[in-house]
Amino acid sequence: MSFVVDTWLVFHRQTLLFLRNPLIAVIGVIQPLFYLLFFAPLLRPALGVQDQNASYRVFVPGLLVLLAIFAGLFAGMGLIEDARSGVLDRTRVSPVSRLAMLLGRSMRDVLVILLQAAVLVLLAVPFGLRVPLVNLLLTFLLLALTAIALAAFSHGLALRFRSVEAMSPLVNLISQQLLLLSGVLLPLAFAPGWLRTIAAFNPFSYVVEAARALFAGDWAARSVVQALIISAVLAVVTTAWASRAYRHDLR
Repeated sequence: MSFVVDTWLVFHRQTLLFLRNPLIAVIGVIQPLFYLLFFAPLLRPALGVQDQNASYRVFVPGLLVLLAIFAGLFAGMGLIEDARSGVLDRTRVSPVSRLAMLLGRSMRDVLVILLQAAVLVLLAVPFGLRVPLVNLLLTFLLLALTAIALAAFSHGLALRFRSVEAMSPLVNLISQQLLLLSGVLLPLAFAPGWLRTIAAFNPFSYVVEAARALFAGDWAARSVVQALIISAVLAVVTTAWASRAYRHDLR
């Protein structure tokens, strides 16, 4: 019970800090919004689909995963700022569980990402996007698991590097490769065989495929089950690794 309370307290404090400066979340949604406004309208003739709804059912799920990957990987930057300002040093004497500290922060990051995703979906509706509510909620569950996995990974990196200058280029490099090999902008079905083979080793390509299946109305697709299992396993593995880093650095 104490662990749950500790997690909630950390989450509550981090959420209040976010509410005092929501500009970061607004900036984070601007780039995906530009893709939605200026790139998505080109897809209908490119994909050869009959209407805008069909093209947005392909593009918006990839855009949501792009948001989760990018925002999740950069979540640890706030931890570096806390280290610089002395906040982390003061937590060394705190009785709060290190895992609770990690999960509380990660849950705040997930909340922000899901709010951004909801905004993008709502903005896509006037363009013709239609998706069943249950399927949308399942997609958000996938996004939440993806965000937890990457936010925890990012926090672990932040504790290792303790420097924005050192961590930012690495995160940019990782995010670029993950996004390119996920098919977030166009389905990997359009890619040559060698590229699809490489993309098969990228766990987030399965998340994109599952999200597109859900937006198409196929909640029972095999890709959905695969993506849920893969993202859940990743979330557990990265959280365990980052929790160990918390215990090592804040003991």
